[in-house]
Amino acid sequence: MRVGVPREVKADEYRIGMMPVGAEALVKAGHTVLVEAGAGVSSGFPDDDYVRAGATIVPTADDVFTADMIVKVKEPQPAEISRFRPGQIIFTYMHFAASKQLTQACMESEIVAIAYETITDKKGTLPLLTPMSEIAGKMSIQEGAKYLEKPMLGRGILLGGVPGVPPADVVILGAGVVGVNAAKIASGMGANVTLMDINLDRLRYLDDVMPANVTTIYSDLHTIRESLMKADLVVGAVLIPGAKAPRLVTREQLKLMKNGAVIVDVAIDQGGCVETARPTTHQQPTYVVDGVVHYCVTNMPGAVGRTSTIALCNATLPYALKIANKGYEAAAAEDPGLGQGINLVGGRVVNAAVAESLSLKAHPLTK
Repeated sequence: MRVGVPREVKADEYRIGMMPVGAEALVKAGHTVLVEAGAGVSSGFPDDDYVRAGATIVPTADDVFTADMIVKVKEPQPAEISRFRPGQIIFTYMHFAASKQLTQACMESEIVAIAYETITDKKGTLPLLTPMSEIAGKMSIQEGAKYLEKPMLGRGILLGGVPGVPPADVVILGAGVVGVNAAKIASGMGANVTLMDINLDRLRYLDDVMPANVTTIYSDLHTIRESLMKADLVVGAVLIPGAKAPRLVTREQLKLMKNGAVIVDVAIDQGGCVETARPTTHQQPTYVVDGVVHYCVTNMPGAVGRTSTIALCNATLPYALKIANKGYEAAAAEDPGLGQGINLVGGRVVNAAVAESLSLKAHPLTK
């Protein structure tokens, strides 16, 4: 199989979809790897590293997109979609639930869209989403702490406080991978942390293992409202695999929050869990609604491109090898969790959660 690795074209995206070690593994398995010139430089992987691994450096994206399978990081951008062809495998984050326009464009291209974020493992977890969720969770506190500073239009609060001055109150909506990593960093910095979820077993476990400055609270309409009133920083960390994120914070509730409070909506890739959330970039990461600073960058891990690339590619390479070696249909038949990652085939949506979130009909994948 010819495998193409393009340079990412989304704004401020510094990751690459494959490290040199991945290219070497694919070449040793008998495949051809085409890497766009300079694609790995921002992640610390120069072209020479790929050449030594056996890959072929090609000058343009047009050359890369002649491949049978494209391995990348972010959801397809318009310039990339125009290069797609029927039957081509696109292996990347898709986030279709957040954009019907993107979904429709990819359906019209008749690609085979295999989404990192909906692949499951034998435990039912999301192995290709997990590493980026870990990074985004940690970054949510790093960024939230920065935007609480007064020059950033925040309240002018130090997250951990100092002796004689109380620390900030951090509210985390969702106790999954993002939420737990956010809680680790926020508690380590000395903040008062409220971690909210609807899974009581999960909350019981976290109550046992988290530090004393993390309080677990069952999430419902009343407890969310009460928590927003005291929050200095709110992290949106909820996820329904493949589906649009539930709206947990309404615009009306912003009026309950302190002036200069900060919201970091990590769920923005899946539409956001805050009604007033809209996608932002690293160049223009925030905006203010009703006195509340919103940080809604859709590719947070892209800012730490080297760490993110290594973490992501460690997880994605085994699946890329399966697809290349066996073809996507045989690979999915052998690994049903990989089959869950197949979102589109031949202009049809084959993932039920994606179809439901966009009010489209699902067409189950058949042999």
